[in-house]
Amino acid sequence: MDILHSILLTAHLLGMAVIVGTFLVQMRKNSDFAVVPVLVGAIVQLVSGIALAGFIPYYGVDRNFELVYVKIAVKLVIALAVLVAAILAYRAQKRGRRVKPFFHAAGGLALINVLVAVFWG
Repeated sequence: MDILHSILLTAHLLGMAVIVGTFLVQMRKNSDFAVVPVLVGAIVQLVSGIALAGFIPYYGVDRNFELVYVKIAVKLVIALAVLVAAILAYRAQKRGRRVKPFFHAAGGLALINVLVAVFWG
């Protein structure tokens, strides 16, 4: 179980790195955004995050489970919003429409999700 947990955690961190890295590198651009890596990263984040949340009962968290599950629920909602923004950015790019608002929403929300993960005890 420890190996599977480590693999999922690695995938989760790599998904975050792809989204946030792509966003930070291209944040000042006005066009030609790399939307596909953000979409792939959002999918990886969501799938690996859900799988990691399934490991909580096996690791016996020593604090209030309600707090942990509320944090997971908040992170899940933000991750879903990142995925929706990434899908909308991908569709807008395919149709030749404005991508920037969706790209920035996906990247900004991913950064917020990182802050929630780090600062929410």
